[in-house]
Order: sequence, then structure tokens, then C-alpha cells
Amino acid sequence: MELTAEILRNSLIVLHFIGFAAVFGGFMTQMKSMAQGTAKIIPAMVHGAWTLLATGLLLVGVREWMAIMEWAPELNHMKIGVKSVVLTVLIVLVLVNKKKDLVKAPVFGAIGALAVLNVVLAVFW
Repeated sequence: MELTAEILRNSLIVLHFIGFAAVFGGFMTQMKSMAQGTAKIIPAMVHGAWTLLATGLLLVGVREWMAIMEWAPELNHMKIGVKSVVLTVLIVLVLVNKKKDLVKAPVFGAIGALAVLNVVLAVFW
């Protein structure tokens, strides 16, 4: 059963990376447009943000299960809380601006920065 939990956790991590890639890749493809003031939220960014949220919630659930079964150490709830706030702000920015033809550079830059911050928090904390 422990192996099943580990496979499930690793599969969710891969999907979480794919969600990040969609958000950050969409951001990177719009960098030139951002400099010209014509950036827009592309569908991949919206889907990636939702993927990050869904897989993040599932990852927390799997890790809590693993901790309860004593297959993994207890989860750092402060880290999860901070990452959740960062992701919530990212999703709000993406959803509020997805219908707009043009997204202002500071807002668009914040979306890219929040995506990177989420990865930095995951890796270094």
C-alpha cells in the first residue's frame, strides 16, 4: 500500500509540474507582447492555474494520508498555507484578466512572478 501511495504522490507531482509549465510557458510566450503592452492571458495559463490548484490539493491529501500511516514525516502546514495564498492570488489574477484583450504589464509580470515564487517555495522551503 505504501508503494501505491508513493506512485500516486509522484504522479500528482508530475501533473503539478505540467500545470506550472502551462502557466509559466504561457507567460513566457507573451513576454514580447508584454513589453509592447499587448499581452493577454492565453487558455493554457487558465488551465495550468486550475491544474496547479487541483493537484496541489490532492498532493496535500495524499501526504496527509502518508503521514497518518507513518510512511512519511508530518507535512509543513505553514509552507502549504503560504503556497496556497500565492496560488490563490495567481488564480484570481488569471481569471480576472482572462477575458481582457490586453493585460497591463505589471499585472502580467505579477502572474509570472507568482508562478516562479510558487516553485521557489516548493524547492527551497
